Amino acid sequence: MDLTVLAYVIYLLISVALTVWVARTLSRNGKVFLGDVLQGDEKLADAVNHLLVVGFYLVNLGFVALYLKNADGVADARQLFEALSVKVGVVLLVLGVMHLGNVYVLNKIRRRGLMEREQTPPVPPQGWAGPGNQGPWAAPATGR
Repeated sequence: MDLTVLAYVIYLLISVALTVWVARTLSRNGKVFLGDVLQGDEKLADAVNHLLVVGFYLVNLGFVALYLKNADGVADARQLFEALSVKVGVVLLVLGVMHLGNVYVLNKIRRRGLMEREQTPPVPPQGWAGPGNQGPWAAPATGR
């Protein structure tokens, strides 16, 4: 077997296995976080979690497939390991950046939800302005 083909096979096995492992780990541990972000709506949290996992798979496996081609052929074992280390390292960096991006966005949503829950009016309402109300906000009488 050509060493370039062997490099492709090993790269695909490692990259796909890492992508599946990271997706499962994020899905399992992200359910609690999503439940908090979505204020306890477990059904919605499960649906969002599933959609995030599907998107994660699509983006990462698409990147792995696009990054498969090696510009230079692999002639010996040293070049095989060098090519694999670069390719797997880039895949790991992409996985990490995507994970941090997801956590950042979800944390922003969570913080906004916490602020909305904790917000109370600074002064309670003292009255209502409306038809027949002669409070300070009432329309001036026209004398008709």
